[in-house]
Amino acid sequence: MNTEKLSNLAMNDNGFIFDPESGYSYTANETGMFILKRMAEGMQRQDIFKELSEVYDVSEDNFNSDFDHYMLMLEALDMIKL
Repeated sequence: MNTEKLSNLAMNDNGFIFDPESGYSYTANETGMFILKRMAEGMQRQDIFKELSEVYDVSEDNFNSDFDHYMLMLEALDMIKL
């Protein structure tokens, strides 16, 4: 997975995301921002799950399903390459 573009995004704690390359802006919920910020830092999927499961009550199966869906959405928005 290529997440290089994530490091160029402007993100704030209110869920606002701005892509200076395209000029598009997006919003994400708290969990989405949690994942995006860690991916931008280079954190891997399993490490994101470990950290997320310390904050939220989430099973690994639910995380994997939701994470896969989120990655497809990010790819459709041209933020990552799978």
